[in-house]
Amino acid sequence: MTLSSPLSLPRVAVLCAVTFAVALLAFRALTGSGPSAPPVRQDQLVVPRPGHTSAADQIAALQAELRAAPNNAGALSSLGQAYLQRVRENGDATYYTKAGQAFDRAQQLAPRSVDPLVGQAQLALGRHDFRGGLALALAAHRRAPYVVAPLGLIVDGQIELGRYGDAGRTLQQFVDTKPTLASYARVSYWRELHGDLAGALDAMRRAVSAGGDVPENLASVQTLLGNLEFNAGDLTAARRAYRRGLAGVSDYVPASAGLAQVEAAQGRLGPAIARLRRGVARLPLPQYVIQLGETQLAAGDRAGARSSFALVGAEERLLKANGVNTDVDLALFEAGHGSPAKAVALARRAWAEAPSVRSADAMTWALTRDGRARAALPWAQRALKLGSRDPMFLFHAGMAARAAGERGLARSRLTRALAANPRFSALYAPQARRALR
Repeated sequence: MTLSSPLSLPRVAVLCAVTFAVALLAFRALTGSGPSAPPVRQDQLVVPRPGHTSAADQIAALQAELRAAPNNAGALSSLGQAYLQRVRENGDATYYTKAGQAFDRAQQLAPRSVDPLVGQAQLALGRHDFRGGLALALAAHRRAPYVVAPLGLIVDGQIELGRYGDAGRTLQQFVDTKPTLASYARVSYWRELHGDLAGALDAMRRAVSAGGDVPENLASVQTLLGNLEFNAGDLTAARRAYRRGLAGVSDYVPASAGLAQVEAAQGRLGPAIARLRRGVARLPLPQYVIQLGETQLAAGDRAGARSSFALVGAEERLLKANGVNTDVDLALFEAGHGSPAKAVALARRAWAEAPSVRSADAMTWALTRDGRARAALPWAQRALKLGSRDPMFLFHAGMAARAAGERGLARSRLTRALAANPRFSALYAPQARRALR
């Protein structure tokens, strides 16, 4: 099986008999001021304890266990994983700090164990410290080359650092070793980055079929499948995937935000805004607050949008205080709704830290909005070098070309942005159509 060709059918009965849980942390903005961010897919080595399905229950049980045996390294690693799960549930980045403390203590108590090292790698990647996360994942792989989980984390770090050749080779090894939900989901993202939407959909459907050990796993891949269906222009299939995600986890905010995206694309802005308000109340992450604000702008509610955007700064400060690097996302937000000059500075720093197509796209949009469209053109080339069909990448590149006076290039890129889904964004798709006219 190769990454660029259809997946061959694996011997699922043998190869998918895994005993550890797989979790997906999808920092993928469903609309937002920028393109889809990559899913930081994190493989857990520690199985959630039977009878404790929620992170809060797991934390309480593990804390009680550690009061009785404070030097239990395995329980500390499990506690760190439960803290990471708690971030996924409520968006509270302070649990990142607690997870780091648990993993560090476990590492001190069991310096030869791979579990705390993998946890530290997951934490670094969750905080967008891609260099640190990659180094830790490679160390985990060296410590336990027979353990599969570090391979996925290595792929994530390599992709986010723009090391696409290395990432492809590692991903091929990962898929050949264990074709599961985690590996199929990464194949899907790899293909999406390279513009192969049909292949990305095929791989994500296989990830859904592979299933996971906890309900959130399936809800995550159903949401990612919905995102792909949406970008491919199939709103019915997208809505179906999002609803299936919510059927497994009724309050799963990423799937709910996906449904709001479909509603907005259908012109039902009122229901979309109401749904997003409920989602932000449960999980006030910047990506959902931005989606709410931009949907309000599309509906003509500028006052509501200003109120929503005011929350972004507070959330970003909380994330930064807990070690989360948000330079790319904040650069895109500032370019669209704040200070373009600040956006350029943030995008330059993001590129220096992680020279990926995402940070190149952020530079494209920041420079364009700062009135330097000619300087943005080489960055647009970098953002599109893999062949991405992401409509926001193409929109940013098209608007840069238009502002630079490259009419033919602008027409080509904006047409491609609208090709698969003419309603890819309630706010930006109409701008693309106006620019073409």
